[in-house]
Amino acid sequence: MNLTVLDPNNPLFPEPSAALQEPDGLLAVGGNLEPETLLAAYRQGIFPWYQDDDPILWWSPQERCVIRPDNFYISTSLRRQLRQAQYQITSDKAFFEVISACAEPRGDGGTWITTEMIDAYTRLHEYGNAHSVEVWDGQQLVGGIYGIQVGGVFCGESMFSRVSNGSKIAISHLLRWMKTAGLDMLDCQLTNPHLTSLGAQTIPRDTFLQHLNDASTTQVEWTFNDHAINWGP
Repeated sequence: MNLTVLDPNNPLFPEPSAALQEPDGLLAVGGNLEPETLLAAYRQGIFPWYQDDDPILWWSPQERCVIRPDNFYISTSLRRQLRQAQYQITSDKAFFEVISACAEPRGDGGTWITTEMIDAYTRLHEYGNAHSVEVWDGQQLVGGIYGIQVGGVFCGESMFSRVSNGSKIAISHLLRWMKTAGLDMLDCQLTNPHLTSLGAQTIPRDTFLQHLNDASTTQVEWTFNDHAINWGP
């Protein structure tokens, strides 16, 4: 099967069903990371993922990892930590700092969030399409998550922690707000044990794309706030 090469000036994505089975979900190469290109990709269930030395690679895997707000699992210890409200939660106050923290090398010493991607998603944030949730300990940023809103779906890109459960606190507040605001799915793209422990499930690509299409016309303003959250007994 031939891999689609995108025009760098006018990239037109093929149908996600044309993605390769091996490696799973690889759909196209090339194009650009302009805001219009990224938004067109996310609206079709496609996302970029590549290393510094690679060309831009676009993906739409056969199985999609998602979390629905009603299915999010909060452990007893995490709920206790949320009730204690030790940290302050904000949104869109430090987008660049959040994505930069997510880009810091981790255990294997590598990162897929290149400087080019940081610049591209920061521009999307400035356009009002990309958002972040921040966890603060005083003036110190200790956790966060960022992603792209597509109608009633939030496409999560990455999260980070500098304290125990820092990213879990961020995603907890994000999903609680999503439930009240009318966003009903957090797209996590690829599954891993950490996400599964939080209640993530995998659904077929066609199911995800149908939901994404249905939710694309949902009009939800990003009015994230953190008051009056009851985390239970």
